[in-house]
Amino acid sequence: MAIEAAPIALSAEQNQAAPKLVPAVAQVPIQAQGTSVTLGSSTVPIPWEQRGDRIGLADLPLMSHLGLDLQNSTTSDQQPLIWFSDDADFVPTWFSQGYRYLDLTAWAAQRGWHLVPDGNNLRIQGPSGTVMAGRRGKQTWGDRLVLDVDRPVLWSFDEDATAFTLTIQAQAGQDFKPEALTTGDGNQLNSLTVTTSGGQIQIRGTFEATSRPRVWSLPNPNRIVIDISQADVIPREIRWAPGVLWKQQYLSVGDRRFPVHQIWLSLSDSTQLEPIWSSPNQLPGITPLKTMAATNQAYVAINAGFFNRNNQLPLGAIRRDNQWISGPILGRGAIAWNAQRQFTLSRLALAHTLTTQQGQSFTVNHVNSGYVQAGIGLYTAAWGRAYTPITDGEIVVTVNGNQIVQQTPASAAGTGAYAIPPQGYLLVLRSFRSAAQALPVGTTIALTPDLRPPNFGNFPMAIGGGPILVQNGQIVANAQAEGFSAAFAAQTAPRSAIGVTPDGNLVLVAIHFSPGGRGPTLREAAQIMQQLGAIDALNLDGGNSTSLYLGGTIINRHGSTVGRVHNGLGVFLAAPE
Repeated sequence: MAIEAAPIALSAEQNQAAPKLVPAVAQVPIQAQGTSVTLGSSTVPIPWEQRGDRIGLADLPLMSHLGLDLQNSTTSDQQPLIWFSDDADFVPTWFSQGYRYLDLTAWAAQRGWHLVPDGNNLRIQGPSGTVMAGRRGKQTWGDRLVLDVDRPVLWSFDEDATAFTLTIQAQAGQDFKPEALTTGDGNQLNSLTVTTSGGQIQIRGTFEATSRPRVWSLPNPNRIVIDISQADVIPREIRWAPGVLWKQQYLSVGDRRFPVHQIWLSLSDSTQLEPIWSSPNQLPGITPLKTMAATNQAYVAINAGFFNRNNQLPLGAIRRDNQWISGPILGRGAIAWNAQRQFTLSRLALAHTLTTQQGQSFTVNHVNSGYVQAGIGLYTAAWGRAYTPITDGEIVVTVNGNQIVQQTPASAAGTGAYAIPPQGYLLVLRSFRSAAQALPVGTTIALTPDLRPPNFGNFPMAIGGGPILVQNGQIVANAQAEGFSAAFAAQTAPRSAIGVTPDGNLVLVAIHFSPGGRGPTLREAAQIMQQLGAIDALNLDGGNSTSLYLGGTIINRHGSTVGRVHNGLGVFLAAPE
């Protein structure tokens, strides 16, 4: 059962010599587009576009569902790929609406594929083949299935958290014995069934939740290989877009190896980073990062700050275009940036002093936050059209044009809706009736912000997380100093993080369980960020929230295992010239 792994690296000479096959077509109007691809009776979710006589398919969904393996690259306008071959073929790319499309028009024609748009669906027809034999073997790292085919054949692959379906567009040969695949115990493979009908062979398998399947092809002789293992990260380094490098590898801390998924960003006028959240119309709410990124047409995204999963409210700083969407809490770490590729990272605090016309003053603790305590909270139009009480016994003070126009004892927590004036805000008093007496209707008030450190005010974009992992090149990772519990500080879990490099670039990182083992501690995450060269790094929300998105795909884990999140960081690419 020994088979060499499919090659994933190209020499610099191969990359540099790659010719441009056709001119860029991104400016040609879209003639047809859709979100699904059908082979035989099997349909898989792959976005596609037709521009003129060219047809492109979204690259990462194409790789995961049809088995075209993307190879390392140094330029983004040509993508080398392998399919039943030793040598890579180069295909042109274009970018549109959050996806990078591979122009397969000429490549597919050379292999006898017919790409036929049909409404929202693209049908791919190819030469029929034969599966001649199959075999199965236990490996030290997991399980391997091998299918011998008489020629390169189309297949489609679908996967969820603990099961997969491989549908091969081929008939069973005279010597093909399904029991050679279905008989025997597996290390990671729990069950396997094989069915043949209508010129297709379908293989369905279930596996341990700690494992992932990988399907790939080999030439001479032609084979389809299914590997199921806990070590599911294939090293890659792909220049995915201008200013965007996709990299994944294992990194070691002590005697433990962790899979580290990375997106390296060089921000510019054409590559921009912005906070995103689940709904454009209101701040409350959570949704999968994949949905959030697609809705905003972000090409890259990572989950960002903390939130309350029960009431779906943010618990940390979100700042976009100089506006506080949500304010910081507990002096936790935050990172801010501007269009000049300048960054600052620090523990962050924001309060406002409320002053009445009579000279009385009060502290306003938080802005648009799900973190509540006795005192005064501020809710602006960024929260949405209305506010619903978070705690019992609140008093809602409506301010319009710097004047109090209404004061209302609120209903119980979770009931009622209090309109937020577009040109004003709400002050929500919690266990603070003395302030209510000083804020009668008709009172003129002023709010004065107190931001610490003050230089954060010079940066239009910011996102909070915590704790700070690395600062000025030194490991910090002090969870208690940022108001986290001792249990949070001690836990091992998947981690999301953002780092700043000495050359002024950013790296978005997702770190997962070591094969067969645990996730990293905060300190181990800090050590990994140090290994990556970050001089400053911030921990983001982790665990079930950890998700890194690229071109329509969650690249660090299967999408069905990701929890819904409140906010993230989205990367936006300008339209090419």
